[in-house]
Amino acid sequence: MTSSLAMLALVNNGALITVLVLIIVLFIVAIANIKIVPQAKVYVVERLGSFHAEWHTGPHALIPFIDRIARTVSIKEQVVDFKPQPVITKDNVTMQIDTVVFFQITDAKQYTYGVERPMAAIENLTATTLRNIIGELELDATLTSRDVINTKITAILDQATDRWGIKVNRVELKNILPPREIQDAMEKQMKAERERREKILQAEGEKKSAILVAEGEKESKILRAEADKESQILRAEAVRQQKILEAEGEAEAIQKTQQALAESIEKLNAVAPNQQVIQLKSLEAFGKAADGRATKLIIPSDIQGLAGLAGALKSIVTEENPQS
Repeated sequence: MTSSLAMLALVNNGALITVLVLIIVLFIVAIANIKIVPQAKVYVVERLGSFHAEWHTGPHALIPFIDRIARTVSIKEQVVDFKPQPVITKDNVTMQIDTVVFFQITDAKQYTYGVERPMAAIENLTATTLRNIIGELELDATLTSRDVINTKITAILDQATDRWGIKVNRVELKNILPPREIQDAMEKQMKAERERREKILQAEGEKKSAILVAEGEKESKILRAEADKESQILRAEAVRQQKILEAEGEAEAIQKTQQALAESIEKLNAVAPNQQVIQLKSLEAFGKAADGRATKLIIPSDIQGLAGLAGALKSIVTEENPQS
């Protein structure tokens, strides 16, 4: 009886441990099948081998052994740089062109199941489209029409990749490498063009320099002429001022002389002079007038008689004093 109880206890303990282990395993499996989709990612989920759902950002749970994540797809804009491709222009010039494609996955299901190798498909499609476009252009047009080529190839690729769930945003021609001999010819042409521009700039600089020199000489002549004019004006002004001062001096002298004469006459009138004194004063005034700048003198008759009288007196004085 005791052994039976012990056996039963062992069986119960073993069953309990099994249940606990099973619970732990199921918990681990459940935890392992909880998936959290990060931002800008899409999970493509298959159930029993066929497409089931697209999981976007957030937590999701897989059914163990039934569901599986077939593909993780990034929906960010992506950039792929393809190696140079040989292309032939319309005028039979072979050149190497490498391209850069900017694209974005818009449909994870079509991207997963629409094409086997998406990047290889885009690369081959880009090379084919590029050859078709360049084949319609000549070398010069190819080198100068990058924007046109980029626009055309972007439109063609976007339309072709739409069924793969891919949106081509733009395509850029990274490098266009013509043959070596054409590159040498282009370099020589560019060098000649640079030299031509340099000569033109040099000629324009010399022309501007000559113009500036002429303008400087012109301004210098104008300034010298203005200086001479100002100098002449100042000299004329100085002469005018001098004449004015001289005229004012002469006028002042005449005024003083007249004033002195008037005072003398007034004094003479005060002492009641006789006729002989008046005649002598007239003779003195006549003598002062004769010392002036007048070219003609009108001598009064009475002064002439007085002058004769003065001469007679002088002769008498001389006879009385023979030694003098």
